[in-house]
Amino acid sequence: MPTRTPESKAFAARVQTVMTLCAELNALAFTDTAGRAAKFTQIFGRPAPDSLSILPPFYSDYGLHTSFGDRVFINQGCFLLDYGGVTIGDRVLIGPRVTLSTSGHPVEPDERFDYITHAPIVIEDNVWIGAGATIAPGVTIGHDSVVGAGTVVAKDVPPLSVVTGTNTVERRKLNAPSSRY
Repeated sequence: MPTRTPESKAFAARVQTVMTLCAELNALAFTDTAGRAAKFTQIFGRPAPDSLSILPPFYSDYGLHTSFGDRVFINQGCFLLDYGGVTIGDRVLIGPRVTLSTSGHPVEPDERFDYITHAPIVIEDNVWIGAGATIAPGVTIGHDSVVGAGTVVAKDVPPLSVVTGTNTVERRKLNAPSSRY
């Protein structure tokens, strides 16, 4: 999505709305289940499934592009950046402080402020994502897999796999910027 366009302005307005809704959600008493359900309906643009359990605090940036299967549990302090779309299957367990981020910016220095990039995240059925994991745009996590605590997932996880780690791998060299800002 190019920046400085009507589409990007609408996106920014929605982000402001959802940030306000999340702040209101996180200020509610934990026992106010009706109030939390109403806020989730506003954040996601439709009622959340009855079997969905999200423990506050919870943060989202867009909200309208997330879908949940049955019996999903999301622990405290999670971030769903869902402009590119987040699909969460049945019986998924998401630990505290997990980030699902479907958007970013181009990596080339001269293009970073010109676009917002995005790609969907798909979490298939019966997946467990450990505390503090980060799932990058475009990733699919296959059914019955486990993502270990603190893992950064930047490529697809096959079904029935356990993945861990935060290794840094240099993928390529970037072009030098055309100016120094």
